[in-house]
Amino acid sequence: MKRKIAIAGLGLIGASIAKALKTIADNYVIGYDIDLETLQYAKAHGIIDEAKTDFTAAVCQVDYLILAAPISKSIELLAALDEIQLSQKLIVSDVSSVKQSMITAANQLQNTDISFVGGHPMAGSHKKGVQAAKAHLFENAIYVLTPTKHSKECDVQSLKKLLEPTRSKFLILDAKEHDEMTGVISHFPHLIASSLVHQAKHWEQTHAYLPSLAAGGFRDITRIASSNPILWQDIFYHNRKKMSLFLEEWITEMKHVKNLVEENNKQEMITYLETAKRYRDGLGTKDKGAIPSYYDLYVDIQDQTGALAHVTKLLADNNISINNIQILEIREGIMGALRLSFATEKLQKISAHTLNESGYETTIEK
Repeated sequence: MKRKIAIAGLGLIGASIAKALKTIADNYVIGYDIDLETLQYAKAHGIIDEAKTDFTAAVCQVDYLILAAPISKSIELLAALDEIQLSQKLIVSDVSSVKQSMITAANQLQNTDISFVGGHPMAGSHKKGVQAAKAHLFENAIYVLTPTKHSKECDVQSLKKLLEPTRSKFLILDAKEHDEMTGVISHFPHLIASSLVHQAKHWEQTHAYLPSLAAGGFRDITRIASSNPILWQDIFYHNRKKMSLFLEEWITEMKHVKNLVEENNKQEMITYLETAKRYRDGLGTKDKGAIPSYYDLYVDIQDQTGALAHVTKLLADNNISINNIQILEIREGIMGALRLSFATEKLQKISAHTLNESGYETTIEK
């Protein structure tokens, strides 16, 4: 008998999990979404086996449920699930980047047939939506699992077994430590990036040419400010206590930096910068995000010998000059992405056409 899995929300993350699960013949995947076009695309492209627009119908007879909607919506679905009469035990997880809110909601469940184990696959893409789904999206990425009082160890192991096709590296964390760590390395940097952009916008009133100079380091450090504002407001709300704490710490840190600048203590400033450099250089992470540039083209490539050279040679053979190139989303042994930057929109489109004709998948970010 096949395992039945419902996935509520078929955006990039939910649909990518569905594609990974579909690589196992014994899995039968039901997709729930409020967007009919999303469901039609997912069904037509074999991402799911069955499409549902009714949440109750999608979940009443499944073995597993993955809530892949935004945090607030996932909490609403969890509350709705508590009222549904289930035909068997149901293991439920989510993909939210804030765990405390989800765990709090899960711990209030009254339905004894529900076992909730929080989840957070820590990977993404410069693309979005069901069309961007990739079965390998989470390969070698950290996938955090957070048990609750309604979950047993066997439920956690069962969920890990189900998610094995994602080829993720599973890590068990409680909600507090998860939210603190993701707050420091992901959520808070979004606030800082947005504040830097606001500062630049303010100074544009004084220096009209400032946007023309906002390249290189400024674009790199503020790229995440281009993320979905509604999604990130939801994240900030659900991790607001940690965000407030980090802001207090940041204000204190900036006062210290202000003193270093004003007092012009050369050695102390060098030590401050060297300490940051050593720690940053020692981080084992790789940049997963896309850095917007003026005329950017993203190219999916295999992580193998000669892959980069083949792309650049194709463009060189067509007399196309690349202004800048950056490797994104590379994890050893799987697909990665190149960000190619061009001087003109015409070169950008010609490059996309040239690479598409040679079998490469490209994206021009709007």
